[in-house]
Amino acid sequence: MTQAMTGAAPAGATARSPVVEQMTSDFDAFFRGRAPALLRTAYLLTGDKHLAEDLVQDALARTFRAWRRLSDGGNPEAYARRVMYHLQVSMWRRRRVVETMPGELPEHRDHSDHAHNAVERLTLRRALQALPARQRAVIVLRYFEDHSEAEIAELLNCRVGTVKSHTARALSKLRQLMPEINLSDGVTR
Repeated sequence: MTQAMTGAAPAGATARSPVVEQMTSDFDAFFRGRAPALLRTAYLLTGDKHLAEDLVQDALARTFRAWRRLSDGGNPEAYARRVMYHLQVSMWRRRRVVETMPGELPEHRDHSDHAHNAVERLTLRRALQALPARQRAVIVLRYFEDHSEAEIAELLNCRVGTVKSHTARALSKLRQLMPEINLSDGVTR
């Protein structure tokens, strides 16, 4: 009989404790439930599918290392998003971000997009890439992830007033770059 058939551990292997098994199971459930949303956010921050995947992978690896602390009353998703943002800022600071044309956004579960929205989505992606890194992060967190100004300030480790000024400047720039889109209510002009 093989080890796989008997369920026996290989010689020299140590069995995991029930606590470790539970933590691994809990993290796996978190990963399966939140990875697609984290990937969309990472894509909006990076503008590149492959960089977004790397960013999410690194953030989730760090989240897993902190899982014991997070599972005891922490907020794993907020932690993963904060790690993701800080990793991206570090990349921006080191100027290792590769300038590429944005690829396709990862599929959203709502398949009601129509062909006439494709041009607006492409225009928006290009406009987001034209924003400075902090302004782009504020816009992504505020309008794509629905975080409050206070939550964004906490995530970005800045004051609420800074979030407001970044938002105002970013929206002003987006209005210049995309005059055909009314950013106040999402309706085209």
